Amino acid sequence: MQQGWTLPWVAALLLGLMGLLVCGSDFQHHRYEDMVRALFAVQSECPYITRIYSIGRSVEGRHLYVLELSDNPGIHEALEPEFKYVGNMHGNEVLGRELLIKFSQFLCEEYRAGNQRIMRLIHDTRIHILPSMNPDGYEVAARQGPEFNGYLVGRGNARDFDLNRNFPDLNALMYYYEKTNGRNHHLPLPDNWEQQVEPETLAVIKWMQNYNFVLSANLHGGAVVANYPFDKSRDPRIRGRTTYAATPDDKIFRKLARTYSYAHSWMHKGWNCGDFFDEGITNGASWYSLSKGMQDFNYLYTNCFEITLELSCDKFPPASALPREWLGNREALVSYLEQVHHGIKGMVYDENNNPVGNAEVAVAGIYHDVTSGVDGDYFRLLLPGTYTVTVSAPGYAPSTSTVTVGPAEAIQLHFYLKPAPKQNLKVKPHNGKKNLSSPKTPLKPGPR
Repeated sequence: MQQGWTLPWVAALLLGLMGLLVCGSDFQHHRYEDMVRALFAVQSECPYITRIYSIGRSVEGRHLYVLELSDNPGIHEALEPEFKYVGNMHGNEVLGRELLIKFSQFLCEEYRAGNQRIMRLIHDTRIHILPSMNPDGYEVAARQGPEFNGYLVGRGNARDFDLNRNFPDLNALMYYYEKTNGRNHHLPLPDNWEQQVEPETLAVIKWMQNYNFVLSANLHGGAVVANYPFDKSRDPRIRGRTTYAATPDDKIFRKLARTYSYAHSWMHKGWNCGDFFDEGITNGASWYSLSKGMQDFNYLYTNCFEITLELSCDKFPPASALPREWLGNREALVSYLEQVHHGIKGMVYDENNNPVGNAEVAVAGIYHDVTSGVDGDYFRLLLPGTYTVTVSAPGYAPSTSTVTVGPAEAIQLHFYLKPAPKQNLKVKPHNGKKNLSSPKTPLKPGPR
């Protein structure tokens, strides 16, 4: 793991200049077998920094393959954040799938070429790329082809379920908790939730449970805009009216969306596909309200901040359009990934320097906590500023520190928790006897 994340502007310029002569023959649409071969070719080309694993299978039995890039693939290193890109959630929205295949190849090639920016990313980040969350839907859309593909053909999975309307709905619970000062993170899943979701959705949720992701993006098509949570409105639906649904982290989400939009060649210009989005970004609910979506679920169930990237007017662009789309998105894909290294991060230890997992990390003024991972490390995305941070865990006294975050790499802030003081309970004298000592059975904790 390398240190130092202050990137000179010249790095971005050099990356933008590299590979301007793109050979059109390098770009093609990948059916399932072609995609699998492409991923394993990357693994073969860069065996020491890559790993391929499956998070599950689709309805029709296709593997949901993930390519991992890291200097120690297969291992979580303390204080090294986990990042993910997810493509092709809607089977007929194919540009994200092709971009992520190409991005995987690009990272491997640039690492081997000694590109310092890419080497630093791979040394300091554990990157997970899922090119296709919906391989069954893609095959349906691909049989139609770019010329004849309908707007909805292949959108859903093999059972025709829209996977971005298939996650447990935690927004309603969150909006209730906001009014009652209830829990603000890692909300509980409903009973029998595993029977209520599709196999692809189940696989992704289990994936989230197994990796402590910090930042993510979900690649779609049909518009050109960076969409950020919440997707679901707090207000009852009124025909013809949309309302902005801000998360407690609205400012950082807006910054994340702008990072992609302004690094993209034309997204930030606003006018695309006949629509206008100021700065090329939008709050999801302000655009239209959506229930059971993946980006809201990430925020409410895990530590991960996710945005949805709509990347092309044409859901299934012809292969001839892919080189231009790659050049338009390449810098944005890198710049957004680098955002995982901002804010604060650190270790949570007990008095014996043992890591404390699942400790809650609260930032004063932001009603959304994150938790430490099983290795005791935590990551909290924040904008530059001064913050008061409190860490708490069952059996320990809370610990509070003040930290100033700058615009460059994440500030390391470690916490050492001491055991909570024991409570002594004096019993009132009875029949003239002296006070009894504290009972052996501990007091039940209060509602907080």
